Amino acid sequence: MHEDTRFGLDKKTQLLGPVQLDSGVEFAPVEFAYETYGALNADKTNAILICHALTLDQYVASNHPVTGKAGWWTRMVGPGKPIDPTRHCIISINVMGSCMGSSGPASIDPTTGAPYAMAFPVITIADMVRAQALLLNHLGIEILEAVVGGSMGGMQALSWAALYPDRVRSAVIIASTARHSAQNIAFHEVGRQAIMADPSWNNGAYYGHEAPRAGLAVARMAAHITYLSEAGLTEKFGRRLQNRDAKSFGFDADFQVESYLRHQGLSFVDRFDANSYLYITRAMDYFDLAEPHDGVLAKTFAGTKTRFCLISFDSDWLYPTAESRRIVHALNAAGAAASFVELSSPFGHDAFLLEAPEMNRIVDGFLRAGESR
Repeated sequence: MHEDTRFGLDKKTQLLGPVQLDSGVEFAPVEFAYETYGALNADKTNAILICHALTLDQYVASNHPVTGKAGWWTRMVGPGKPIDPTRHCIISINVMGSCMGSSGPASIDPTTGAPYAMAFPVITIADMVRAQALLLNHLGIEILEAVVGGSMGGMQALSWAALYPDRVRSAVIIASTARHSAQNIAFHEVGRQAIMADPSWNNGAYYGHEAPRAGLAVARMAAHITYLSEAGLTEKFGRRLQNRDAKSFGFDADFQVESYLRHQGLSFVDRFDANSYLYITRAMDYFDLAEPHDGVLAKTFAGTKTRFCLISFDSDWLYPTAESRRIVHALNAAGAAASFVELSSPFGHDAFLLEAPEMNRIVDGFLRAGESR
């Protein structure tokens, strides 16, 4: 087993595991790619785990090695910011199933010497969390000061609190949900079918050959629409034409919004694996935190001592405020300590990734209140 123990750098390690998956399969060995910022205190009680969304990764506050862009949450994470490496040991792990170094369909199967491709087991959000727990055990971190995540990251934060309530002091869940709706599943299925309809997909066996770039780009375009709001799209693009004075009466990108979506799709395929997109969207669709508890969400959190902070955005129609309220009502019924706020933003679901001073103030206050206990 190789491990780089320095803080603030890319880290990779392989653990023998296994991870017991919801499908009944045991998966081993497990590769992890993760980033850390700051240092553990003497009793290892200042660790904050940041869980990433579907197409994001462990590069929460450092430059992405493929795109060269700054980390995806530098507005939230950094010196003097709510999640501060001078106060916290911050850990961000690439989820199992992804393509930035953790075990996923593009990883090499040690039994065959070839990429797993579609032989990789189907996983769930809970499986991702169990894998993360395996890594934290290895790092000697028994207690998390907080688990923080937006979107799919919020699903992981909720799962952490449900699966390991004694290990999580606080959980911050932003723009998320306790289960995927039929509409959520429908949008993901469109994306998956776009990928699988691309001839280059080849039943997932495209490694070493042309990847299904066209299918993945369309999947990204469809998903990206759900991250925005109608008001935001109208303000940014309206019906303005793209670099032309009149309609072409063809099928080029006449409108600015068309050009924008095409750019989003094409830039995405350079940094993400199509099979990983299939596996992670399936994990999200399977997510239903109440299902193991007779469909009663409150039972999931019975007796929990974890503090919860939930934030939603009024223009988010992917995981609307009603989904956060459902979680809060369940937490209240379970007697859990929970706070909730809906913030106003024109940016839809993506608001949690953008400039949101009110969100930062709320998260900062919540975390500091926990530190003072």
